[in-house]
Amino acid sequence: MRKSKEEKTFQIIGNTVMIIMTILAVAPILLVLIVSLTDNQTLIREGYRYFPKKWSLAAYEYIFLKNPQIVRAYLVSFELTAAGTACALAITTTLAYAISRRGLPGRGIITFYIFFTMLFNGGLVPQYVNYVNIFHIKDTFFALLIPNLMCGAFNVMLMKSYFVSSIPNEILEAAYIDGATEGQTFLRVVVPLAKPIIATIGLFAGIAYWNDWNNGYIYLMKSTHLYSIQNLLNRIVQNINFLLQSSDSSAAALISELPSVSVRMAMSIAGVLPVLLIYPFVQNNFVKGITLGGVKG
Repeated sequence: MRKSKEEKTFQIIGNTVMIIMTILAVAPILLVLIVSLTDNQTLIREGYRYFPKKWSLAAYEYIFLKNPQIVRAYLVSFELTAAGTACALAITTTLAYAISRRGLPGRGIITFYIFFTMLFNGGLVPQYVNYVNIFHIKDTFFALLIPNLMCGAFNVMLMKSYFVSSIPNEILEAAYIDGATEGQTFLRVVVPLAKPIIATIGLFAGIAYWNDWNNGYIYLMKSTHLYSIQNLLNRIVQNINFLLQSSDSSAAALISELPSVSVRMAMSIAGVLPVLLIYPFVQNNFVKGITLGGVKG
């Protein structure tokens, strides 16, 4: 089928716009990567450039060979992301499946309560008081794991919509007729059919945990060994800003001990790299899960 002149023009304009947007999105990341591979003295002398005169791997050597604190922060981030994503998927999937079943007593009330939390919350101070004084998560690994991120109302509603719109009730009834219990039906029938939305929610949760710095900033006061890479980056930036504004004569010496610009850029690249590596493997499921999960509520 031959395309009309209008369709060809629209396709050319659309492709041009997408190419420009892609370049605008990739160019900053590419610059950060190049800066991280630039010799530090060259960087100080010439500034940020896409084509530096001298390349160097010193920044990555500093991160992975000379600074155990940075390596430990990356390990904490990987552990947190793995544990948080698993917990988030377990809670979100089971809760979404429960409220998708029409025979669940109080289904409407539970659904309203979940939706209500998308609009209102108790505020930072009550949340802090509860987690610190009741759950005692301050200065523990659970301070990074539990608050805010383990179960999101939006993710629950998105997965619930997928269960309602994309898994025929006849399949579930057939499983019940064959003698399957509710748990067996969920694990052997629903979960295999829900791989696209599970991959989507897993990506949402994983990125949220990997990028989170707020929980560590609020709840980790003494246990700096539990800092994730985002918390460590935030602390480094704060220290540099404080020393730059200080009039103390010893500030210059302290600044020299902090990671240089190329090292901070290398840390940023190492922080983004896992997401860039994982996304291509879940891209198809991600698009399908979003499309089908948002069809109806």
